[in-house]
Amino acid sequence: MTMAEQRMTYEKAYAELEQIMQELQEDRISVDDLSAKVKRAAELISHCSDTLRRTEEEVNKVVKKMGL
Repeated sequence: MTMAEQRMTYEKAYAELEQIMQELQEDRISVDDLSAKVKRAAELISHCSDTLRRTEEEVNKVVKKMGL
């Protein structure tokens, strides 16, 4: 994980992903930029998925310690 990825919050990644999706839906991305935008979207999806997975694991650990 790069330094930029470590500083990227879930909220920032999700907001950027939403922006890319909106641009795609509104046909505002040129063919020249399409590949880069799709690659970036894939990175953001991976980051969000990893963040959610780690958070779920941490919450489960806390809940288990609490005996719930």
